[in-house]
Order: sequence, then structure tokens, then C-alpha cells
Amino acid sequence: MFELITLPYAPDALAPVISAETIAFHHGKHLRTYVNNLNAAIAGTQYDGKSLEEIVCTAEGGIFNNAGQILNHNMYFLQFHGPRENNKPIGRIAELINAQYGSFDAFKEEFAAKGAGLFGSGWVWLSYDKNAEKLVITQEGNAGNPVTRGLKPVLTFDVWEHAYYIDYRNARPAYINAIWQIINWDEVNERIR
Repeated sequence: MFELITLPYAPDALAPVISAETIAFHHGKHLRTYVNNLNAAIAGTQYDGKSLEEIVCTAEGGIFNNAGQILNHNMYFLQFHGPRENNKPIGRIAELINAQYGSFDAFKEEFAAKGAGLFGSGWVWLSYDKNAEKLVITQEGNAGNPVTRGLKPVLTFDVWEHAYYIDYRNARPAYINAIWQIINWDEVNERIR
């Protein structure tokens, strides 16, 4: 049985970037629904007892969608800390970004363009390709996750409207621009290992 993750920060800790009201709906209602739906769908099936990644890489339909949304949202919510001015990458992720994109600003521009340009609902991801030793930015529709392509996801922005509508209405680019203030780069570095 999967459980709703406990957030490592207070519901209002990400404000004004993400409000406590958005956290209440996004984490408390949307993510909880995915957890409940997946638990009901996998009971007594071959997926019972498997990890989220195993399910996402092998399932289809409703089981894939709910498992994917849990995996994606867990990564999303656990990559944050309170807002910080001039919040920039540090350590290994900073080295990789600078080597591949030339600067954090150039990377942000490409990442934001992919997030703003994704048609419909989905996610924009930064993953690490261990084999090529490089970063990869991908757009994933609906519950998609780059783990299904053998990549190691390290950073994600949820670009479903429920992630930002309360705070930004339909201004997805403004949400994407603001969210950099709350990225916990230590967590991103942990994911690269």
C-alpha cells in the first residue's frame, strides 16, 4: 500500500511562490486521490508490492496514470524549500548545467520554454543520462516520466493547471519563472548520485 507523502515543510513555507491553498488542493486532494486510486487498482494484482518506478515502467492505463502521478508528484513536492533570492544550482548539478548549457540563465531559458510550450497537461523534466553523462530536458504529457526511457529524473516542474491556477491563473510562464526561488539544489544533487 502506498501512502501520501508527508511534506518536509509547512503548507505555507513556499509562499508566495506556491500558496498554502495550492498545497492544500494539490498535495492534500489531487495527490491523495492518485494514492487512493492506485491502491484500489493494484490490490491483488501483479503490481501489488512493486515500487512506483517498477509500476510506471511496466503498467498501462489507469494503473500507469495513477502510479506515474504519484511518482511525479513525490519528486515535485520533495524538491522544494522556502523561497530564496538568487537561488542557483550548486555542486554537481551546477557543474553539469554550466558545462552543457553555458550558464544557469541559458539552461533556465530552455527549460522554461519547454515547460511553457508543452501543449495541454504534463511535466517538464531535467534528467541525467548516466550512459552519456549529460543532462536531458524532456516534455512528458499527462503522467509521463523519463524513467520509462532509462533516464534518471532529477528535477521536474508540474505544468498541469492544478499546480498553479490558484496562484497564477493561466499564466504558466510566470509560475515557471517563480518556482526557481524554491528549488532545493541539495536535493537535486542527491538525485544525480
